[in-house]
Amino acid sequence: MTHWLFGDQLGPHFLRPSRDSGLTRDEPLLMVEARSVFRRRRFHRAKAHLVLSAMRHRAAELGDRVTYVRADTYREALERVAGGDRVTVHHPTSYAAVKLVRSLPQVTVGPARGFLVPMDDFAAWADGHGGDRLRQEDFYRWVRRRHDVLMDGDAPVGGRWNYDHDNREPPPRETPALPVAAPYRPREDDIDEEVRHDLDRWERDGDVSFVGRDGPRFCPATRAEARRALRRFIDHRLATFGPYEDAMLAADPVLSHSLLSAALNLGLLDPAECVEQAEAAWRAGRAPLNSVEGFVRQVAGWREYVWQLYWYFGEEYRHSNVLRHTAPLPDWWNDLDADDVRARCLKTVLAQVRDSGWTHHIPRLMILGSYALQHGWDPAAVTDWFHRCFVDGYDWVMVPNVVGMSQYADGGRMTTKPYTSGGAYVNRMSDLCGPCVYRPGDRTGAHACPYTAAYWSFLDRHRARLEHNHRTVRAVRGLDRLPDLAEIRRQERARGDAPP
Repeated sequence: MTHWLFGDQLGPHFLRPSRDSGLTRDEPLLMVEARSVFRRRRFHRAKAHLVLSAMRHRAAELGDRVTYVRADTYREALERVAGGDRVTVHHPTSYAAVKLVRSLPQVTVGPARGFLVPMDDFAAWADGHGGDRLRQEDFYRWVRRRHDVLMDGDAPVGGRWNYDHDNREPPPRETPALPVAAPYRPREDDIDEEVRHDLDRWERDGDVSFVGRDGPRFCPATRAEARRALRRFIDHRLATFGPYEDAMLAADPVLSHSLLSAALNLGLLDPAECVEQAEAAWRAGRAPLNSVEGFVRQVAGWREYVWQLYWYFGEEYRHSNVLRHTAPLPDWWNDLDADDVRARCLKTVLAQVRDSGWTHHIPRLMILGSYALQHGWDPAAVTDWFHRCFVDGYDWVMVPNVVGMSQYADGGRMTTKPYTSGGAYVNRMSDLCGPCVYRPGDRTGAHACPYTAAYWSFLDRHRARLEHNHRTVRAVRGLDRLPDLAEIRRQERARGDAPP
């Protein structure tokens, strides 16, 4: 019998023997590098590099125990190596992969690993809450109690569950970067050089096509690198994480963020160890509670919540489109052509995606996602773009995050309102607006902020729906006070899909 490891199941917790998975201590392993994955989508080059580097590093660590197959498809590799022999696999992380493994009669699928809550337990919790409008805050508190995270008996430590109010500070003014130690940076090696050579050859041969740039790898590709990155964050950056986790600085895209999402999603880190080390830092007096709670919320709250909703809502959830947005993504966006953009916030963030395949959650939501929502782009295409263009992007990550959180395509099953705003929010939470050719307070004219104008246009188009939402009704009523609404409509139609 052989155990099959997918490319996002790379940490030691995926090899712990257990009865429910059928995995034994010395069981032979199979890893498959399928070229067809990169043909199906135009991935970011840095993402392709990271995934292949992580897989090849893991295979080198496992040595003779693993058979590493480079094939056109997973099915072809399995037939070549296993034939009709029995194969076990942990529950994969996408519907497509689950369909594949369940279509192979010799494959036995075990429970998922790499998450805190078993799927059946979440389903029981969700069913007990009516199965719809499942709020992250309720789930997060349940996880905290269940895993005894930041708890003092039955109560949250510090007397509060949520320190969001303390964690929404705008960035310090008159400084281009936070005064905080730099994040961990791995050193590339011969395996990275081999990966880069292979990607160059695939592109030259016309076999695959990528977007973005493949600069020096900044995300961990091994368990040892991931542990060093976690330790660096906990020891030197966690203390300043909380207050500025929603802030944006043009010259400092990372601020105090952990840069651990890719390592977590490759399976190089277990979420439990991240949460435990963060809590230990607080209990030792090395990090304030608001920063620790903010990080724990991201890992044990939001990441876990997104994973569970992906499966609980079902495969059809990805096709949600209650706002009936159908516009295609323009070429300049698909090609990450930041140089054609004049709006400084969008230009800066799109360039960050182009150059690294990463930005933190606020540029994703309030710059990139907000722009797509305001312009009525097809949420399925927006989801695919985020999946392809981010180094930490996977189907399970992006379907709830984009369909539900970013594009409000589910009509509120996941969030209580659309997350979009005018330029005033960007101006308050960043240093991006000052030198911009546009002015955040202008709705019309040569200096009209694309976000401010499109925000009012979005509310206008969806007035009938949003005026019945208690969180948006006040903003919608503001339309009646705009003397230039007709001009905004004409202006936004004329702007079309041209880069702002």
